[in-house]
Amino acid sequence: MVCFRLSPVPGSGLVVLCLILGAISSYALELNLTNSKNATCLYAKWRMNFTIGYETTSKSNKTVTISDLGNATYNGSICGDDQNGPKIEVQFGSVFSWTVNFTKEKSTYLIESISFSYDTNDSTTFPDAKKKGIFTVHEPVAFRIPLNDIFRCNSMLTAEKKDVIQHYWDVHVQAFVQNGTVSTKEFLCEKDKTSTTVVPVTPTTLPSPTTTPAQKEKPEIGSYSVNNTNGTCLLATMGLQLNMTQDKVVTVINIKPNTTHFTGSCHSQTALLRLNGSNIKYLDFVFAVKNENRFYLKEVNVSMYLVNGSVFSIANNNLSYWDAPLGSSYMCNKEQTVSVSGAFQINTFYLRVQPFNVIEGKYSTAQDCSADEDNFLVPIAVGAALAGVLILVLLIYLIGLKHHHTGYEQF
Repeated sequence: MVCFRLSPVPGSGLVVLCLILGAISSYALELNLTNSKNATCLYAKWRMNFTIGYETTSKSNKTVTISDLGNATYNGSICGDDQNGPKIEVQFGSVFSWTVNFTKEKSTYLIESISFSYDTNDSTTFPDAKKKGIFTVHEPVAFRIPLNDIFRCNSMLTAEKKDVIQHYWDVHVQAFVQNGTVSTKEFLCEKDKTSTTVVPVTPTTLPSPTTTPAQKEKPEIGSYSVNNTNGTCLLATMGLQLNMTQDKVVTVINIKPNTTHFTGSCHSQTALLRLNGSNIKYLDFVFAVKNENRFYLKEVNVSMYLVNGSVFSIANNNLSYWDAPLGSSYMCNKEQTVSVSGAFQINTFYLRVQPFNVIEGKYSTAQDCSADEDNFLVPIAVGAALAGVLILVLLIYLIGLKHHHTGYEQF
């Protein structure tokens, strides 16, 4: 965690800003506002991204996705006073700003509204934008939360208005913190309540670890992508089947693309694809560059809500799957298994991924997984041929030797 102590803001006291920088995952922002007595008055931690659509001068439509929020500043965030409620203000460079307002009632407080502004005068972010200026979308929220409760929503929340789509998840926020101590009592959003009590997952108990399970239905094929300021930077097409073992109970889940949200981020050496659904808190595929000329799947992180309400979480950052040259894609139409741990495996179907060097939103030439098998079979075939030649030579030698001995006997 990297923390910054900013200069005092009128009405708020000192502002302590902490950015938890994951390896490459979408940035988790954590804000701890303190008052003049150095006591916490507002606490928030969350993840988010934005997708903005705009029209170009050539009358075509473009979209910009903002997920790399590492340059966030918090100027204007306040604890609030008798005249003004608490407020979180976040700036991402000079192009984007985001504001959340809170109000207080007798026994509750409200996340009252969210505003997001963007400046299309920035030609780097909005190339060829037809309309220039600062545009703002205002979203009334009115989440009512009991005082001294922390609001929590791990599920994906989506707000769509005009040309802007906002995604929020892993949200923890408490305004009007009592006695400077953030509460441990959580007030859940409706999606989290649903996902922890009613989960469309049917566990299958196997008679024994050696018993072969019944034939499982293949998952639907989904198409996923990640965008940055330069356009599409990651492409993935695949059917996904998750296999979990907990207390000797095997649960099999097919990912349904039409109910699955996706987001992510792209960097020079790493790239992330994150999936999120009703019972999937997150499923992360982390790609990395090796030897400056190849990419591979390095890490998988998952956190899911099971049918009994418990949370199943696994992480492995030492994988080595889907290896291919940079500038190409990796493809495997047959079923493959990514073994994340002894308790969690992912089966993929009709897989194709390209996490780097995507040009014009299209896949580059693919390296097929069958090429690996062909490369393995070539030395076997050569070895078998050589062995055959040696056997043939040995047979000819033995036959010749026998004839030679027979000639001596006749003499």
